[in-house]
Amino acid sequence: MNSAAAPAPPARASWLRLALIGAAGGLLSGAFGVGGGLLMVPLLIAFAAMDQRRASATSLAAIVPAAIAGSFTYFVNGEVDLLVALFVAAGGVVGSWLGALLLRRLSLGWLRWMFIALLLGVALRMLLIVPERGDRQLDLEFGTAIAMVALGLVIGVAAGLFGVGGGVIMVPAFIALLGMGDLAAKGTSLAVMIPTATSGTITSARGGVVDVRAGLVVGIAATLASIPGVALAFLLSPEWSSWLFAALVVVAAIQLSVRAIRLQRK
Repeated sequence: MNSAAAPAPPARASWLRLALIGAAGGLLSGAFGVGGGLLMVPLLIAFAAMDQRRASATSLAAIVPAAIAGSFTYFVNGEVDLLVALFVAAGGVVGSWLGALLLRRLSLGWLRWMFIALLLGVALRMLLIVPERGDRQLDLEFGTAIAMVALGLVIGVAAGLFGVGGGVIMVPAFIALLGMGDLAAKGTSLAVMIPTATSGTITSARGGVVDVRAGLVVGIAATLASIPGVALAFLLSPEWSSWLFAALVVVAAIQLSVRAIRLQRK
């Protein structure tokens, strides 16, 4: 008879801790037009005892309701380009499915360092290029439409693979390539995240990677916090918005790097 005790199940994070993680992510989502995964993924790893894979998938699930609430708030203020969102989302749905499949196949070590590299690239971009506040009418041509679908494909892969809504790529791309103002870029980015994050979440859920309980708690808190986050976006100047966003990204990258090095040493 084997008297060895069965391994204890992993500890589950408290409701309050998950709600605070969601609130932080939702505030970031509304203020900067990103999914909130930039903050939620490292927080879920550090304070909810999740590995990179489960944290990414659960964060992506929580992004869906927050993106709906945030994009609606931007929309009623006239800061969402629905036509751009439609074309980018078309590529994003396919890309998020591919990214979610890769999430289940890549090693955790490579996935962790790829995510850190993404964070540092975004921070550098936000520090070097400050967006302008204002809008410019986009001339929609066949080539432009194809480019937007291709952009959506790349964004979708990032969403499914890294557990972010793709805003870290979309907002800079909308500003630099399409000439959008920073507020319109953020609002349109959140609108694209709705179908993109939904597609990636469904794929991850089928693979059993999503923590449903945590996703619900984090998602509800993120949704409630996204609305004051949008209000903060309208109050911040483009300069302050870029600098604060870059600072948050660097903090998250440092935290993940320290954890990755410790795991490698073990």
